[in-house]
Amino acid sequence: MRRRTLIAAILGFFSQWNGIGVVTYYLSLVLNTIGITAAKDQVLINGLLQLFNFAAAVFAGALMVDRFGRRRLFLLATSGLCLSYVAWTALTSYFIRSHDEAAGRAVVAFISIAFFFYDVAWTPLPPAYTIEIFPFLTRSRGLTTALTSSYIGLISAQLINPVGLAALGWKYYVVFCCILACLVVIYFLFPETKGRSLEQITELFEGRNVSVDAEEIISKGKVGIVYEIETRNKV
Repeated sequence: MRRRTLIAAILGFFSQWNGIGVVTYYLSLVLNTIGITAAKDQVLINGLLQLFNFAAAVFAGALMVDRFGRRRLFLLATSGLCLSYVAWTALTSYFIRSHDEAAGRAVVAFISIAFFFYDVAWTPLPPAYTIEIFPFLTRSRGLTTALTSSYIGLISAQLINPVGLAALGWKYYVVFCCILACLVVIYFLFPETKGRSLEQITELFEGRNVSVDAEEIISKGKVGIVYEIETRNKV
């Protein structure tokens, strides 16, 4: 159970601390940094990004989740988000030195690419994956863990991000490049649940079949059997 709880906490917290929140809440500051200061241009970019996000999450995410699987999609999306963020940071640094308008436009392109990778996995999958990996008896606990860590991530980001941007400017992006690189933990912690029943997913964590026969249920009672399985096979 500990491994599943850790996964739920990671899903909740890093859905807020993967760098996308900087653009979502402080897009005008990000665009000012690359020379796009006109209010009309900023509103247009913001509107197009929101339409793009909706289409990517609803259509691309829905089509890719069963084709690639949950684990592979998490790895693909997080790797793509990390590489996009690195390119975005490097191009912003170049623009600050050169004031090359082409570099500024390239930053906008990489912001869109980063959003795409975020939308296809980190928008739809955290609640769905959490529900899949927890058995019925502890599913509410898993969702509570994911939502609580998400709110902790959201509140802390709202307190820290504006201070970081004000103090460091574009250099604050490096923090998220490092955070995204640390998400290699997905490779080691997240099992693939595609095409598996809830019972088979339980076996991924428990390590063996935890089914019991009717005689055990009659002799020990349903509550006793559940307690024995939960305590004997905690993960």
